[in-house]
Amino acid sequence: MVLIFTRLVFLQIKDAEALVDRGENQRLSTVPLHAERGSILDRYGREMALSLEASAVYVDPRYVEDPAATADKLAPLLEMRPMEIQAKLMGSGHFVYLKRQVDKVVADRIEGLELPGIGFLRESKRYYPSGAWGAPQVVGIHGSEDCPTGCGGLELTFDDVLAGVDGERTQEIDPGGRPIPQGVSVLRPPVPGQDLMTTIDPELQYQAQVALEHAVDQNDAKGGTVIMMSPKTGEIFAMATYYPPAKKKDVEESVERTTNPAVTNVYEPGSVNKVITASAAVQEGAVDLREVFHVYDSIDVYDYTIHDAESHGMERMMLGDIITHSSNVGTIMVAKQVGSEDMASYLAKFGYGQPTGVGLPGESGGILPQIYEWSGTSMATIPIGQGVSVTPLQMVNVYATVANGGVWTQPQIVKGTIDGGGVFHPAPEPERRRVISADSAETVTGMLSKVVAEGTGTNAQIPGYWVAGKTGTAMVPSPMGGYTNKFVGSFIGYLPASDPEVVIGVIIDEPSVQYFGGTVAAPVFQQLAKQAIARLRIPPGERPDFPPSAMGKR
Repeated sequence: MVLIFTRLVFLQIKDAEALVDRGENQRLSTVPLHAERGSILDRYGREMALSLEASAVYVDPRYVEDPAATADKLAPLLEMRPMEIQAKLMGSGHFVYLKRQVDKVVADRIEGLELPGIGFLRESKRYYPSGAWGAPQVVGIHGSEDCPTGCGGLELTFDDVLAGVDGERTQEIDPGGRPIPQGVSVLRPPVPGQDLMTTIDPELQYQAQVALEHAVDQNDAKGGTVIMMSPKTGEIFAMATYYPPAKKKDVEESVERTTNPAVTNVYEPGSVNKVITASAAVQEGAVDLREVFHVYDSIDVYDYTIHDAESHGMERMMLGDIITHSSNVGTIMVAKQVGSEDMASYLAKFGYGQPTGVGLPGESGGILPQIYEWSGTSMATIPIGQGVSVTPLQMVNVYATVANGGVWTQPQIVKGTIDGGGVFHPAPEPERRRVISADSAETVTGMLSKVVAEGTGTNAQIPGYWVAGKTGTAMVPSPMGGYTNKFVGSFIGYLPASDPEVVIGVIIDEPSVQYFGGTVAAPVFQQLAKQAIARLRIPPGERPDFPPSAMGKR
């Protein structure tokens, strides 16, 4: 009796609190409740990424009666190895995930087996309706085995907005794992994530992807990028990239969605960069529009000789002629009158050397050497687009700046968010800054219009519309120094030239069949511009004023 009494004292007084905690620990089970992830929408509110109903299958190892037999039953349904499942069934703790994002049909079959210790949580599975045609690099990916949380694109950048806030449920359960009536039951409900509305136009995105893939395959190119955007608002209508599997190692879809070459990859732009040289010359008054240059087909700069694309004798050219016919030699002569300090200043003003801030992960700022790093040949190579590196988005935004009357506008990929109550919250206003005057922009637009009308960009012409744009054919740098015999062909332009509504950039990376920008990229621009005219209902504009000329058509 003394021993029993002593033991009771210990149990009811000394060990009482610990025993109560131990009992509660045995009876209480807390499981997470995952918030429903917000959808990613196009500019019209249609889903580019959404969450469908699925289940998470979990185990409370305390209640598993036969781990080996349970594992054998689950393995074919969960598509897992029995030993892998059995290790989790025999683990410690009260809650262990067996597999997440299991299709509801499969989860229902498992539930029908009535296996002790096996439980289910309602969750969602990410689905991308348009697949490879729905701006996958822009959207990103979420919920794959390699990427359980947001990876790449908007899924990563806006993960905290889309994810919402998880909740949890705590219940008192009996030894069989069943809730005890009238027992403890505490629920903290999850808060769903917000929807994200993008600026992407699904039809233009699809057309851009189709046209790009055709151009890359037709020219046996390494890959390419297309960007379509509004110069007035900075909104991006389409952003497509394509690198065919034959040109790279096989990669999983999740990896494909985690990088976006339009903002992460840099290249030397070549002649499309001449628009900055022309803008600086006009804005600073360094060159009179009627000033005549005597241009040969080559020029020596220190120990380096730079050539025009075509051989020719001495030609009399004004600034407009130099841009129209994309003369490297003439551009270098203009740049010398602009001066290195002003040249460097305008490159920076147009956005070189710094990310645009579009809101996509991994965005590069490009490579703009500081002026004290310029070599003796820099004032020859940089004005013609070699020796500096930009992302495709940076380069397209240069043309958007000229098209927007000289005002640089931060590119936008997100229009805003929609909260749980259905209220739309617009994104912050984009950053804006004036780079050149409206008059200077109009003058440069006239030059770019003549490029398409009479110069290297005639393949971008559209009947009934005046198009402003520029071709580019840039040498690809070698990792060992110098340049390879490979090229990047590009065309960037906008229309209608007098009142631009859309800017389109086409960059074809290392084409093998043809490599001039006017041949490989300008036709793609023309095709997409026609689509944009119809989709955005763009009316024809007035004829721009062409610059004075000292020469006729070549």
